[in-house]
Amino acid sequence: MIKCIAVDDEPLALEILEDYIRKVPFLQLAGKFENAANALRFIQEEPVDLVFLDIKMPDITGIQFLKSLKYPPMVIFTTAYGEYALDGFNLDVVDYLLKPVPFERFLKAAAKANEAFTANQQKAAPLDVATFVNDYIFIKTEYKIIKINLEDILFIEALKDYTKIYTPNLPVLTLRSLKSFETRLPADKFIRVHRSYLVSLNKINSVEKNTVMIANQSIPISDGYRDRFYDLINRNS
Repeated sequence: MIKCIAVDDEPLALEILEDYIRKVPFLQLAGKFENAANALRFIQEEPVDLVFLDIKMPDITGIQFLKSLKYPPMVIFTTAYGEYALDGFNLDVVDYLLKPVPFERFLKAAAKANEAFTANQQKAAPLDVATFVNDYIFIKTEYKIIKINLEDILFIEALKDYTKIYTPNLPVLTLRSLKSFETRLPADKFIRVHRSYLVSLNKINSVEKNTVMIANQSIPISDGYRDRFYDLINRNS
């Protein structure tokens, strides 16, 4: 499933995109926004796989929005202006849709995104080996596979191209995504507190306002994960 958002300053265009997205079984609409600023705030808290992005918008254009992202997701431009096609090519977007967009053309663009998404998943799989067994995991890092006891994990941080697992010893770098750890590690022992951090509940020293302290490290709790985190903390109080 490809998690996506739609960004367009025209409400009607957003309604059409929402309708199209809901008709495609491998697309999941996570949000729709009438300006790029709100979309930017959203994906800083909730990473997405794909953005359907209008180009000519007030305040921040779609091109400016895309260039501002440090780690951009896949993008499909949707615009009434054909002169921006070269910009889309230079920014390596998945596709470029001219309004009004027929559903058949939208479906073709979505299929291209799905093909790229699947290829990236398959490409990462041989390098992304992590086997979860009982109370330990095996992680492929660099040229070897190492064993890490779950009890030794302090927290896990998402970086640009890697994920870093912090232990009382040296940290371990792996290509496995933070999301994969979140979905496969025991939910009663590990919890996501930020788009970039997954923490061990057993290793939390203290919680103050929007910060978790683990082994003298200050880890932020973001808005998107705060309620779930405090619900779990309160249940264990």
